[in-house]
Amino acid sequence: MQDGTRRRRSAGRPHGWTRALAGTAAGTATAVAGAVLLLAVLAVSVPTLPLLLWPAARKRLARALDSGVRPLVRLERRRLAALFGVEIVGRPGTARSLAYLAARCPVGFFGGLVLAVLPAGLYLVVSPLEVLDGNDPGIVPAGLVLVYLSVQGTVGLVGMESWLARRLLGPSRQDLMEERIGVLVATRAGVVTAVDEERRRIERDLHDGVQQRLVLLGMALGRARRDPASDKGRALVEQAYEETRNALRDLREVAWRVYPAALAEEGLRVALHGLVGRSALPIDLDFGLSAAPAQAVETAAYFVVAEAVTNAVKHSGAGRVEVRVLERDDEGTRSVVVRVRDDGVGGADPSGTGLAGLAGRVEALDGRLSVDSPPGGPTTITAEVPCG
Repeated sequence: MQDGTRRRRSAGRPHGWTRALAGTAAGTATAVAGAVLLLAVLAVSVPTLPLLLWPAARKRLARALDSGVRPLVRLERRRLAALFGVEIVGRPGTARSLAYLAARCPVGFFGGLVLAVLPAGLYLVVSPLEVLDGNDPGIVPAGLVLVYLSVQGTVGLVGMESWLARRLLGPSRQDLMEERIGVLVATRAGVVTAVDEERRRIERDLHDGVQQRLVLLGMALGRARRDPASDKGRALVEQAYEETRNALRDLREVAWRVYPAALAEEGLRVALHGLVGRSALPIDLDFGLSAAPAQAVETAAYFVVAEAVTNAVKHSGAGRVEVRVLERDDEGTRSVVVRVRDDGVGGADPSGTGLAGLAGRVEALDGRLSVDSPPGGPTTITAEVPCG
């Protein structure tokens, strides 16, 4: 998640309330520890304010604060992850950590109050009325009200804990923006490199394939013109005809690698079936998209499959390839998942030109690409591209 937190799906577990109560109790203890630490910081900082005019003194105070705050913040992150299912990504600075501890103190004390109210309410509900020295009919409803307030307070407390962690312990908006800019710069550079490499590949294909065939075609026709009626002349014309067919086939292959017309005109499913029909290896294709994604997503998915199949044919020694194109809906975000698996020898290098170019193409769409290719195989290339 881009806000710096990840929430585990634990709400449906039967022990979710146990964890929430345990997390609230632990949060009360850490709030007390945080209050003690903040008071100690104030007690040390206020008398030394004149010394902060010197940079060396400011650096020493910052180091001391960081060494004191860091263990408690680390403990808070573990508590949030283990008991509330909220994982914090990144490391906050000292100022943000102090702000979090200061904001956490009243929340933690409120959690202690919630915990104190719950047993009192349960006691009023389950205890016999004669033990309470009276038959007041309002005692049980009062207990139910206390239990309800405690439960609602716990729910609100968990939400507040998550919000505070996201705002103060997670990366700031500037951190997220800098990270995003870094990703965009890297992916842009990767896409430029991949495009340049693809242009070089097309140039090699045209020079070594189509151009050579056209040269042979011209030579055969030139020799046939000298004696077109002879058997040799007719054989040369037949050779020229075959070279024409081969040149057209090579041109179609180059055009498909540049951008298949079927992808633009008929969509990803038809383009992939065309790729399967032209492949030298048998391919099992499972296409499970319920609706066509955006054109850029279709293009990325197609080239992931095309590059993976090309690598399997040229380098892996595979006998069969499996291609799965599925969709995933994760918390309302629809993604296209492409998985290509071959039974070859493995050892594919993710930093190689082809796979690195694919990774750049996928990451430019906020997706991710992974390569699992142990020595001995199999090789599995997985790409996930959001449709948003």
